[in-house]
Amino acid sequence: MAESSSLATGSARKVDLRAYRAVLASRMRSQRAYRLNFRIDLLSSLLVGLIELAEVWVLFHSVGTLGGVSFTQILLVFGLADLCFSLADMVVGHCDNLPTYVRAGTLDVFYLRPQPLLLQLITSDISLRRLTRAAVGLVCLVIGLAVNDIAWSVSAVALLGISLVSGIAIFAAMFVWAAGAQFFLINGAEMTNAFVYGGRYAATQPASVWGRPLTVLFGFFFPMAFTAYLPALRLLGLPGPGLLPTWLAWFTPVAALWAWAMALLFWRVGVRHYQGGGG
Repeated sequence: MAESSSLATGSARKVDLRAYRAVLASRMRSQRAYRLNFRIDLLSSLLVGLIELAEVWVLFHSVGTLGGVSFTQILLVFGLADLCFSLADMVVGHCDNLPTYVRAGTLDVFYLRPQPLLLQLITSDISLRRLTRAAVGLVCLVIGLAVNDIAWSVSAVALLGISLVSGIAIFAAMFVWAAGAQFFLINGAEMTNAFVYGGRYAATQPASVWGRPLTVLFGFFFPMAFTAYLPALRLLGLPGPGLLPTWLAWFTPVAALWAWAMALLFWRVGVRHYQGGGG
């Protein structure tokens, strides 16, 4: 009986995974169904990425070096941060829609399904238009790796791989943290955006120019410096500022675990606080 129960549970899990895949596949087909609109979405996302890159170029074109790094070196930071953020935004960024679901009462529909609420929310959509923005980050990362003098070794390749995976995880955790906070801040999305999107902007800049409060906030509490700045400094062989020595780059997975622990805590408290849409 126990074996048959285990088999039944395993079969149910397979069905559940197929359901998630079916939902995501339907979302992708629906986005591609209107080809002109899809191409416009891709183009607009590409322009956003290029404009953000242009902001960095204008800044470094004026000052030459900022915080001890040049434009070619900041390309590595920008590429790492923007690629990780864009991929996290593509998969988890629609958690921003939670306040809309709460106000409309449609979040209650998720409770009717015998599946984890957070997993349902994450798999409810996927933003394919972010692909072009991720492409901008990927191109910057490749150029940054090619034009800078990096002492390639097994450890350098391992650090780059760890940084990419952990950076995506950190940005994804930021979206989940913001969603959990929305249970308390129904009309306060701007407040959480200041940390999610402001954190992305901070991650593309040299952390050495931050003041001490900003270093504590975006260096450790929201570990944005771990997504790109610290790994880039380590790869380039540059010294880090006082509170952010470059050996911390190897602790990027720990920063990702911290970000997810904080995000899941906020999410759990928010879900327990939610009393329904009242409909």
